[in-house]
Amino acid sequence: MWLTDEVYSPLASRLLLGLTAASAIVFIFACAFGKATWIGPTLTGVFLSLSLAASSGRGILKQLAFTIWIATGVVVGMAYHEWFITFPPWFFGLGDREMSVLFIPVLQVIMFAMGTTLSVADFTRVFKMPSGVLIGLVCQFTIMPCVGFGLAYSFALPTEIAAGLVLVGCSPSGLASNVMAFIAKANVAMSVTMTAFSTLLAPLLTPILMKTLAGEMVEIDVPAMMWSMTKIVLLPVLAGLVFHHLFYHRLKWLDRVMPMVSMVGILVMTLLTVALGRDKLLQVGPLLIFACLVHSTTGFTLGYFVCRLLGRDQLTCRTIALEVGLQNSGMAAGLAKELGKVATLGLVPIVFGPVMNVIASTLANWWRAHPTDDGCVSDPTSESSQENGRDGIPNYNEETANQS
Repeated sequence: MWLTDEVYSPLASRLLLGLTAASAIVFIFACAFGKATWIGPTLTGVFLSLSLAASSGRGILKQLAFTIWIATGVVVGMAYHEWFITFPPWFFGLGDREMSVLFIPVLQVIMFAMGTTLSVADFTRVFKMPSGVLIGLVCQFTIMPCVGFGLAYSFALPTEIAAGLVLVGCSPSGLASNVMAFIAKANVAMSVTMTAFSTLLAPLLTPILMKTLAGEMVEIDVPAMMWSMTKIVLLPVLAGLVFHHLFYHRLKWLDRVMPMVSMVGILVMTLLTVALGRDKLLQVGPLLIFACLVHSTTGFTLGYFVCRLLGRDQLTCRTIALEVGLQNSGMAAGLAKELGKVATLGLVPIVFGPVMNVIASTLANWWRAHPTDDGCVSDPTSESSQENGRDGIPNYNEETANQS
């Protein structure tokens, strides 16, 4: 992610993996001999060195780099949670204020960065593939919300954490689905278009779905939630879209910077959410991980087979499956903050994000190794879907895949 192949050599990656192994040995020793004060630092060392090794590595390790960074953020937030509750007194006018005040500005920056990757062509492309995009959007806003609702009542989770499963399910897809579609050699053009539309529809559909499915678990003010999502999702995305139209073609380096901005923002939100909800996470961690595993896996599975039942080709079905199973967990965490429940509702998207990325990366690499005969990576209406600026499709490569 932040460390590229141009900076670090394979030797550096091997050395970092060696440091990971050494830290793991010390961690096991600390656990075995009751060295409680060693556990946090050594486990942090394991994940930090592994994250750096993945960022400078290749292949599947590199594709999982951001997921490993998120896991590192979880470990740091758990081990040093007291560092991320309030700002120190000397901190630039924010002294003694809760660090959670960063949530909404950070989320707005993330959504702006997402908007800069979109173009008008991503919306007009719907006229070239209307049925596929429509099926994908219907699946997106029915399968995941309903599965989340079912799991919320099936698992013995605290009420507000259970509602977080519904919140994640009601969220739109994110840029991770576009990157995974590229890795899987699926229909990248369709993926980008579905992401664009689901994001713009979210301020309308997410509050209504939350009120319908989770209204008995948490208090939902639909108009207020719509306005909040307009401020933190819709307006920043539209601003990013305008920025893309006016400036992006002149500043090619933004292709690499903007995904980094998004990922750093998500990492910051992960740290803060875990720090605030540490005690709850210690209580329900394994069960919540399992619930997220079932939620994401069911989304991928139903997204694929519902599409097949509707007679779509395998390439389209793979694209829609990735779009359905991958949610915008960062946006869900931001909404939890807006609802004043970041330590409960907000825990689910933080756990869901790494889980869905591990499953999606595995699935995408399997599909990449087993291509279909239906077509190529992109929509056939676009001559070169991998070239940025040609039909508005972002230029995904291995470095971008690292930021998924």
